[in-house]
Amino acid sequence: MSERGAGAARERAAARVVALPGYEVTVAPGALDEAGEIITRVAPAHHYAVVSDPNVAPLYVERVRASLAERAPEAAMSLLLVPPGEEHKTRELWAHLTDELLASGAGRDTTIVALGGGVVGDLAGFVAATYMRGIPVVQLPTTLLAMVDASVGGKTGVDTPAGKNLVGAFHPPAAVIIDPDTLASLPAPELRAGAAEMIKHGVVADARYFDEVVALAPRLAADDTGIPAELAALIARSVEIKAAVVAADEREHGRRKILNFGHTLGHAIEAVSGWRLLHGEAVAIGMALESEIAERMGVAVRGTAGRVRSALAAAGLPVVVPLGIDPLEVLVATRSDKKARAGRVEYALPASIGTMAGAERGWGLAVADDLVLDVLD
Repeated sequence: MSERGAGAARERAAARVVALPGYEVTVAPGALDEAGEIITRVAPAHHYAVVSDPNVAPLYVERVRASLAERAPEAAMSLLLVPPGEEHKTRELWAHLTDELLASGAGRDTTIVALGGGVVGDLAGFVAATYMRGIPVVQLPTTLLAMVDASVGGKTGVDTPAGKNLVGAFHPPAAVIIDPDTLASLPAPELRAGAAEMIKHGVVADARYFDEVVALAPRLAADDTGIPAELAALIARSVEIKAAVVAADEREHGRRKILNFGHTLGHAIEAVSGWRLLHGEAVAIGMALESEIAERMGVAVRGTAGRVRSALAAAGLPVVVPLGIDPLEVLVATRSDKKARAGRVEYALPASIGTMAGAERGWGLAVADDLVLDVLD
């Protein structure tokens, strides 16, 4: 067997496949080089439009194109670049991308390939959901946060001045292809930000997994230790946790709300900061504060908030609101969040590590404004 063939065999052996309703998530080192086989099988197309950003495209787009060309040599291919950063995830950029597709002659026999982090995935997914009333999208996440969260579950959308992800659609991908090797090019702060969502999955559903992530957290927090070999298995487990929740409640009418832990305050803090905080950093602060709220309301076991804060700190993540952010502005920002119902802001709160509160109330709990302000302050 050739060296390349032996390498491919090892990659297939190491692959983990997680099934969700209608699609699969593949987690495998080197998966980018095999992406064409999966993409052309689940979403065959006349035109493949790769959406990426200027930081990611130079590193990985040629590998994806080569893999696609090997399987679909007659297909047209295009590259659409978007500026990096949450501040660019807008309706204006969505319109620009759709206009670019129209100008290129892309029809309903087009598949969008989202190559990048959560901003690229959300934006490309929303374009796919709305272009000609819906075309396939395949997610190729290259950040840890996108791998364990944004690429899985079918949520797509853009931000508005009123808040994050307020315009969007549920549009499940045709496939998600996760190559942990791409994390080697990820800046350390982005790696730590992804760890926040992994910690969240442990809190909401799996205490043992929480402990495993905490054990690895110091190595993720370090700037010079490289990518731990154990991380691929933890990514796959994180996907499994989210997949199980999504499969039970795809449209977030009930149990899927538990995945919002840390996000009610996190999204508000992120927006009020003017997107200076990374999404994972804002969610980390949200989890620290919301677990404190849960203890003060008596729905969480004593010590839960301390364990959450310790886990986040071990991963090098913030746990307090940065100076200069007005608590009242944060409170007001929560009122335009998607989780608000009948003027009431709902929070997903833990009962303990691995278990969420509020099952009897649809997994969303109202919190008094004075308690929120007290914790924010």
